[in-house]
Amino acid sequence: MAYVPGVALLAALVVGCSAGADGNANGADSKAGSPTVTPAPPGKYLTLPAPCRAVPRSTLKDLLPGAAELPGDQQDKVFRGSAAVTYDTDRKVGCSWKSDAPSATRSLSIDFERVVSYDPAVSDDDRADTVYAKKEKAAGLSSSATPGPPEEKDKKGEESEGSEESGKAKDPAGADATGSADPSPSGSSSESGQGTDGAPGSSSPEEALPSRILDNLGDAAFLQDLPKRAGSTAQHHSVSVVFRTSNVVVTVRYAEQPALITQVPDGRELQEKAQALARKLAEALSE
Repeated sequence: MAYVPGVALLAALVVGCSAGADGNANGADSKAGSPTVTPAPPGKYLTLPAPCRAVPRSTLKDLLPGAAELPGDQQDKVFRGSAAVTYDTDRKVGCSWKSDAPSATRSLSIDFERVVSYDPAVSDDDRADTVYAKKEKAAGLSSSATPGPPEEKDKKGEESEGSEESGKAKDPAGADATGSADPSPSGSSSESGQGTDGAPGSSSPEEALPSRILDNLGDAAFLQDLPKRAGSTAQHHSVSVVFRTSNVVVTVRYAEQPALITQVPDGRELQEKAQALARKLAEALSE
């Protein structure tokens, strides 16, 4: 009987500890003044399309001239495309096509990247916007650049008034955009059909339109124009269109390599066709 009080005390301690443990488990996040964290919403897209089937054959025939004239088996091989090597098809996929015609070689590639944020406070869309912004900056463009102090801006304007005018262009929708950081003929203004020397009609096809921010394509988009490098004999001309829609970032690359070094690719045509394909892909994603 002398040990009964001790047993009763032990039972009371066990009950007290259990109650305290339950209280901590249920009330840890309900302390006075503790903020409630609401997880950021997930992105719109949970999967990606099959990239090699994302471009209709009719579109491929237009983008890859000469392929339609090939024998049946070779034609099918060209239009089938080559899937990019990837280890997570839920996160990143791509496909490329190439056509060798007597006059020129055309190549096309598309890439889809589905961005997922592992930070509950950051949404998939916001994370995708960061990924897109890095690509935009790497292209020498920025749609969210913050201007410096007025006096600094005025001083720079006086020192490089002429050079700044050649580094800007307006896209078809009328929005101003800064040209690519890559020093190339595509960075010169051609709104009035003038070349770098100001003579009407002296602009070559590859100087048609410079790199720029695009309007009305996904949530954000830009075009990067990469004509041949200075000093190179090859007339290779490449155009990239990158856009973001929700948590997916899409890249379209379209290029031409003429068979003769005397032939100059039509940069305007490359840009128009790359943009048209990008818009079709954006529409297909939104369906």
